[in-house]
Amino acid sequence: METSLLLTLLLAPLAGFLFNIFFGKAAGKTISGAVGTLAVSVSFVATLILFLQVLDTKQAIEVSFFEWINFSTFTIDFGFLLDQLSLLWLMFVTGIGALIHLYSIGYMHDDKNMSQYFAYLNLFVLFMITLVAGNNLVVMFIGWEGVGLCSYLLIGFWHKNQDFNDAAKKAFIMNRIGDLGFLAGVFIILTLFGTVNFLELKEIILASGSTASAYWIAAAALALFIAASGKSAQIPLYTWLPDAMAGPTPVSALIHAATMVTAGIFMISRMHFLFDLAPQILNIIAIIGALTALVAASIALVQNDIKKVLAYSTVSQLGLMFLALGLGAYEVAIFHVITHAFFKACLFLGSGSVIHSMGGEQDMRKMGGLKKYMKTTYITFIIAALAISGIPIFSGFFSKDEILLVAFHQNIPLWAVASIASVMTAFYMFRLVFLTFFNDFRGTAEQEKHLHESPATMTIPLIVLAFLATVGGLISLPGNSWLNDYLAPIISRTGAEAHVLGTTEYILMGVAIIGGLIGIGIAYSMYMKNKQVPAEDAQITGFANVLYNKLYVDEIYNAIIITPINALSTFFRDMLEPALGAIVFGFGKVVNGISAQGRLVQNGNIGLYLLAFVFGISAILIYLFLGQ
Repeated sequence: METSLLLTLLLAPLAGFLFNIFFGKAAGKTISGAVGTLAVSVSFVATLILFLQVLDTKQAIEVSFFEWINFSTFTIDFGFLLDQLSLLWLMFVTGIGALIHLYSIGYMHDDKNMSQYFAYLNLFVLFMITLVAGNNLVVMFIGWEGVGLCSYLLIGFWHKNQDFNDAAKKAFIMNRIGDLGFLAGVFIILTLFGTVNFLELKEIILASGSTASAYWIAAAALALFIAASGKSAQIPLYTWLPDAMAGPTPVSALIHAATMVTAGIFMISRMHFLFDLAPQILNIIAIIGALTALVAASIALVQNDIKKVLAYSTVSQLGLMFLALGLGAYEVAIFHVITHAFFKACLFLGSGSVIHSMGGEQDMRKMGGLKKYMKTTYITFIIAALAISGIPIFSGFFSKDEILLVAFHQNIPLWAVASIASVMTAFYMFRLVFLTFFNDFRGTAEQEKHLHESPATMTIPLIVLAFLATVGGLISLPGNSWLNDYLAPIISRTGAEAHVLGTTEYILMGVAIIGGLIGIGIAYSMYMKNKQVPAEDAQITGFANVLYNKLYVDEIYNAIIITPINALSTFFRDMLEPALGAIVFGFGKVVNGISAQGRLVQNGNIGLYLLAFVFGISAILIYLFLGQ
């Protein structure tokens, strides 16, 4: 039963990929989209059944298909682990993934390569399932690399635009840097413990308290954190994620909300028993997470591209999740992953609906007043914006508040940094809302003539996601956390202290709410009351210009990494390679000249051959004689 459901979970998106890649174009856009969506929906149903089973029995399901790698000291199976953690992740990977597929039917309907798009999308989901469900680090690595490949294909889907191609290459290369860390971590762990199976690793480490060297455990944890930083876009490997919006908007929703960027958080949560042995690495994770949240939020303050604002918002929210991980509150980080998946998918798909209506326009300075044309998009977007801003009763309030509570109890400076980032979040999200949906329309008359609400295939996912963004926080209410109880068999430290509500906690909660309202109030004053419109690019000056240009991080990377590497490559290509080529070619010419002379001896004269034979034999005999 479990094996059949697991195979269904895995093979449904694979079947969708194969159908669309070989028959999708001939079948037509409607069938192509329907098959792609149905494939992921089937995976969601299989996940739901398995989820309910594990919820009832509280017993993890491990299925090993075959022995994959066998060395004298260890074996690695091709197997999968369906426990509380992986099934929770699979619920939103396949559930939100299915909604994004449904949305894509309407969004991509005019694209001539729609079947190819759905093929890539199905393949992406397949690899994400593999990443989440693998029962060891090596199977996880297959999914890890697979989502990296699919993100490259999807970000560069409109490959005739060179900027989009460059964004795809950037995402691919920066993730490879992190992947080196993943491989290093796997090799260290295999050397230390002789296995990469998650259950076996946990048993060994918890049973022995680990007798392995603390230095090597820290090295393994650091290597895995570098990998997580690449996948989940943390400083200094975050710059690929904002550029990843070059792909179609549903792709941005899939990558930013439900799948790829959560991989790093999932991996650290899965390996939390190892990270617990490396407190110094957890400190680094917390600091990097808080700084990432602050830096990304500050950049988002002045962006005018609607998707860029959301992209930097994703990086900032991921920073908050890493802050929770670094503080050892894994269940809190997971909670924010879930609520973030709801409201960020809603926000990205909402922005896609706006862009669809505006004929491809993404600059908020050329929008305004869209709420009267797009009521469903507007209402769902407002709900998601309230959720990410941490306003009660919406889901983001509960998860973000827990992160801030944990940070306050463990590290007040980091709490302050996270709180400032949260206020910035409320400001830039409602800056986006006011510039897009309120006041007068600032686009062209032609654009205004075509403004319209999106079709049902696009608005239904928005409604579902807005509902989840509203009620999603109920899974972990203060003092009564279903999520913590559910995760207890996996993560023993349930963070109960974060759910004990006292005077301090109520004060902190009030401070967080007031902070969010202040951010919204400032945005209201600037963009509603005073009806400000952001300046044109050339007129942006001072520190705002520095933020608008993303702190010139890309330019710094170009100066200190890319330019020297290009110069070195040019030197190798123009100087070293020709020189080595000339040397090798010179040897060839010398040998060719000698052989040309040798060829003269090969003239068919038997007497000459016998003479050479005699001389040869004589030389050998003399050599042997002298040797004695």
